[in-house]
Amino acid sequence: MSAPSLMAKAPLVVIDLQTGMFNGLHEPPIHHAPAIAERARAVIDWARRGGRKVAFVRHDGPEGDPLAPGEPGWPVWPALGQADDEPTFAKTVRDAFSNPAFRDWVAGQGAGAVVILGAQTDFCVAATVKAALARGLGVTVVSDAHSTLDSASESAEQIIARHNDEFAEAGVNLVTTKALVGG
Repeated sequence: MSAPSLMAKAPLVVIDLQTGMFNGLHEPPIHHAPAIAERARAVIDWARRGGRKVAFVRHDGPEGDPLAPGEPGWPVWPALGQADDEPTFAKTVRDAFSNPAFRDWVAGQGAGAVVILGAQTDFCVAATVKAALARGLGVTVVSDAHSTLDSASESAEQIIARHNDEFAEAGVNLVTTKALVGG
């Protein structure tokens, strides 16, 4: 298959957009949380309209962590409208490909590529992008639909911009929500 036909089938992977990233109960919400939720929903709708598969990745934190199974921050953010037939894959480390069931699901799509958005840019998004590239997958990152929190040395905005530059240098296709979904 040619690169365009591979990308045409690429599934959408939504990383760690869990309630705890938006509700502000234990940490501040991710940078531009309402806009990230809106863009993620637009990309999810775009994927569904195009017949692409959509998977959600959920971080399962250790006991006592706000993202631990059963905690209020753990579920996928309901505003994203996850469909009943869209799988959720758990992970306990940054890289979504650490879950064999997720690896098998991606391989089963037959696309040789993935489209990625989510949180946190500098942790789970970056690790999953790196792992996808290491597996020889084509990677598209929705450049304005991933986010993080400020660090001690950089603002979230700086972290996001730096990672978008690093993704591009690594051969990732960057696309904005508007360019992807139109309008």
